[in-house]
Amino acid sequence: MQQDRLWNEWHPVCKAEELGDDPKQVQVLGERVVIFRNEKGVHAFKDLCIHRGAALSLGKVVDGKLVCAYHAWEYDEQGVCTKIPALPCDRPIPKKARAVVYHCEEYLGLIWVCLGDEPEKLINYPEAEMEGYRTIICGPYEVKANAPRLVENFIDVAHLMFVHEGMLGDADHAEVVDYDVDFVDGRLITSKIPVYQPNADGRSKGGYSDYVYQVLRPTIARFTKTTEGSDEEFTILLAVNQEDNEQSRVFMLLTRNYELDQPDEPYREFQDTIFYQDLDIVESQKPELLPLDLQAEMHLKSDALTIAYRRWLSELGIETGTIPLDEEKQNRLKRKASVKQ
Repeated sequence: MQQDRLWNEWHPVCKAEELGDDPKQVQVLGERVVIFRNEKGVHAFKDLCIHRGAALSLGKVVDGKLVCAYHAWEYDEQGVCTKIPALPCDRPIPKKARAVVYHCEEYLGLIWVCLGDEPEKLINYPEAEMEGYRTIICGPYEVKANAPRLVENFIDVAHLMFVHEGMLGDADHAEVVDYDVDFVDGRLITSKIPVYQPNADGRSKGGYSDYVYQVLRPTIARFTKTTEGSDEEFTILLAVNQEDNEQSRVFMLLTRNYELDQPDEPYREFQDTIFYQDLDIVESQKPELLPLDLQAEMHLKSDALTIAYRRWLSELGIETGTIPLDEEKQNRLKRKASVKQ
């Protein structure tokens, strides 16, 4: 896959609890990556031993070092080879004996990897740390689709009444009121969007929910829904790892500030149902790549957020998972953006 702006973004690769004593192979933007844990934290390398190209994920962690299964070369967390058993003791280890190191962090119960040299800041999800709120992880879900299509589906309001009819929407209440989309502090955010929901979160409580959507990064979005006259808040954070062309891994964090003494599993099962209702739709979409030329597909006023999302991806120069604008249209868009600034 081509290296674009997504190389400097953070990608969720697995739940933190899944990374134990042994190294683990994951896929990010077509790259094979090994992650491992030692006393200094979590780390990520290109899953390739510099010696003979074996996957380092087949090895083990010994005394904090990642040891290749093929010839037992040892690498510290900075990627420096510290031991080559076949090398005579009086000979120095070659300076070129280094693994390719990527950025790696543990946050929100997930392991995140960034392949680029200039990583963006990790997102802020304050609800996860707030007293009186509870967050659970749903997924990962494996999807044969590109990340931009998945994000766009998540922030699409008008499908709730049909794909999720009887749960998140009702066909007799399909009209989407006009709403605003603003770009604030590096993210897209909407005004409140009222949606009638027969069963908003699995508790079979019907009524109108007010949605506020945010697109935090090119492959990360969230919404919070509230009900007038109630203090209850329900938030979902969507984070997508584009593993390869038309192959993504999706994580969802569900946060609520109510029924904290109740089991989490019903909420997780409800979200699984919602996700798999979307799955066939998203995997069926053509073209598989999200068209950034707004003339390529039809749009309505209710698509205001997805239109803004496509424009933002184009401004960022995101090519992974998209059909970019041609050069002339890109230059025109940049000129318009500079005038706004």
